[in-house]
Parts: sequence; structure tokens; C-alpha cells
Amino acid sequence: MRSMLLLLVALGIVSSALRAQTTTGAVFPDPEFTVLFDGTNLEQWTGNKNAYRIINGELTVVTEAGESGGNLYTVEEYKDFIFRFEFKLSPGANNGLGIRTPTKGDAAYHGMELQILDNTAKKYENLKTYQYHGSIYGVVPALRGYLKPVGEWNTQIVIAKGDHITVILNETVILDATLTHFIKNNRTIDGKDHPGLGNKKGHVGFLGHGDPLWFRNIAIKKI
Repeated sequence: MRSMLLLLVALGIVSSALRAQTTTGAVFPDPEFTVLFDGTNLEQWTGNKNAYRIINGELTVVTEAGESGGNLYTVEEYKDFIFRFEFKLSPGANNGLGIRTPTKGDAAYHGMELQILDNTAKKYENLKTYQYHGSIYGVVPALRGYLKPVGEWNTQIVIAKGDHITVILNETVILDATLTHFIKNNRTIDGKDHPGLGNKKGHVGFLGHGDPLWFRNIAIKKI
């Protein structure tokens, strides 16, 4: 019941934010949100700033000059939060959103990685269910069918409250998972060890896999 109440509250926040953006142009009407990227600087980020560049006011993952994307993390660590961002995929794009992760090691195991993926690409048609967009990699698969067409902007909300993780893509809940079982039993559907599931806090980050894509309007609210 508590997780459902949290979800309903979060959905109210998301809905009001989207209405405000449409009618007034104010993307983050809630003053409790901290803007992490507004199109002007990367002062609140650390990591591969050669691959993550500001181009035309958007955080752009470039792959030129041998850049493979790499990782970009928030300077600050977060425990429980609502994270909001917009993203636009290129055909076949693959990236990830690390949450409660350290800046060293593989975020998919030492933290959590939520997939950012062009589900429609033919090369991904035979992936495991936990590898598609919005899934907690190796742990919990997300619902599919809610991404906008490649080249259009998507809005995503991630809510992390204790061991409960919710992902809302374009106003649809595509993942709503409690991780207690996986943490206590150390059993995941990929059969691998994911010690980061038990992290109480960590950085939020974008995890590059060599593909171009774009981000904008990134903000976070501690809860």
C-alpha cells in the first residue's frame, strides 16, 4: 500500500509538471527539484565530458574521434529520489541510466543500470527480456511498446524509494519493482551477482555504449 501511495503521489507530480511545460514552458515547476542540466553547463556532472557535450543546448553523446560514449555521473550521491529527464534515440541506440552507483566498476552490478535502448532495432530482436528499455539490467524486465518513434523526444521518470524502483515512460508505468527478494536471496534472472542492488545511495549516471543520443531537461528531487 505504501508503494502504491508513493506511486500515485509521483504520478501527480509528473502530470502537473507536464501540464506546466505545455501551458507555460516551465519544465520544472516544483521548486524542490534540483536542475542537473538546463542546456548551459555540466557543473553538476563528472566523467567523460569529451563524449558528453553540450550541442545546441542538448546533452549530446558523440562518437567521433574514437569516443565510445563512456560514463557521465552526477557529482552528488542520492539515496531516495525522483529523477526526471528527456531523451531522444538514434537508430539502434544503446545507453543506460545508472542509479545508486559508484563511479568505478560496472554500474549494472555495483549499482543498478536501467536500460536506455531502441527496442525496435532489428539487431536487438533476440535480447533477453531484462535487456530492453527501462529494465533493471539482469534483474527485472520492463514493459515494452511505450517508446516514441526513433528521433522523437521521450520523457522518463525514475522513482527510487528504499528497495522500490518505479520507471514511468511517457506517462506510462513500465516498471514497478520491489527488490527485497533479490537482495535477500541474491538470486536474479540473469544468474549473476548484483551486490549494488543493496546500495543505500550512490550517483546517477548515463552509461554509454558507443551510440549517439541526446538528453535534455534533467532534474532530481530528493524524497
